[in-house]
Amino acid sequence: MGNTPLAWAAGNGHEEVVRELLGRDDIDPDKPGEDGQTPLWLAACNGNEGVVKMLLGRDDVDPDKPDENGLTPLLVAVRSKHEGVVKMLLERDDVNPNKPGANGETPLLRAIWSGDQGVVKLLLGQDDVNPNKPDNGDQTPLWWAAHDGRGGIVEMLLGRDDIKPDESNNWDQTSLWCAACNGHEGVVKLLLRRGEVGPDKPNKDGQTPLYFASWGGHEAVVKILLGRDDVNPNKADKDGRTPLYCSASDGYKRVVEMLLGRGDIDPNKPSGDGQTPLLRAARNGHEGIVKILLGRDDIDPNKLDGQGQTPLWWATENGHARVMALLQPPTSTTHKPA
Repeated sequence: MGNTPLAWAAGNGHEEVVRELLGRDDIDPDKPGEDGQTPLWLAACNGNEGVVKMLLGRDDVDPDKPDENGLTPLLVAVRSKHEGVVKMLLERDDVNPNKPGANGETPLLRAIWSGDQGVVKLLLGQDDVNPNKPDNGDQTPLWWAAHDGRGGIVEMLLGRDDIKPDESNNWDQTSLWCAACNGHEGVVKLLLRRGEVGPDKPNKDGQTPLYFASWGGHEAVVKILLGRDDVNPNKADKDGRTPLYCSASDGYKRVVEMLLGRGDIDPNKPSGDGQTPLLRAARNGHEGIVKILLGRDDIDPNKLDGQGQTPLWWATENGHARVMALLQPPTSTTHKPA
């Protein structure tokens, strides 16, 4: 593997051996193995703080030297959750805290993925850390923290003056969009405190935070978003599907009730293929939702979809007997005159 005696001693934390070897004039303290891992890299990876300190005391050791995969000592220390080593490396002016690995993973992104609040705090305490630097997929640290529901880390990131809380990735997915999509109520609240966050901002497919919260049945998030005057509950995606369409289609009764509680909701708004919320609920056999929708005066129970089929036709086609009974028109009794 090409590892020197110093590399082995450093990786295994043998401080006395490291000290003995570093005392020799014919030692190269920065010599990497075949995989590019130096003695400092190995010591940082394994959290051997005493060895790291000794190696960082040498002028001929590069503290930011990556291995063949682009992982620096700092990045590998963050990966391994060695907070003490991270702190030592961050104290150096010649360590770049934003230096990414081959996949665009920065130390800050790795700490967020691991949920390591202590290391995130250390990194965000550095003025030269870029809290908006995305990975190779164009996802920022805040995007990932919101996506994973890491409220404490989201709060720390929002505490930075240089954070961009409404930044979106290549698919126009914002941090709020991610939090809503995954039902992270606390994170949604934190993000909506920022005036520059657009609560109705859609992704490239036209799907808003409310759309995805409704589609996922995330009641608490739906309630928060519906409480805002700047959220349009009828906003459809590029295929014409509304939040009500999604929740009715997937059987989220409580979400349907919340959406219908808005005075500006259109309960008959069809998708691009002409399917209404009632038709979707009937088609999928959601009896409770069909009953709720039929209880409204502004519902058209016979509205045809793009194929010319009614909600009753679809309920019949899919064998939903109880829904069929709800949709059947009342039978009239004709009395012959006496």
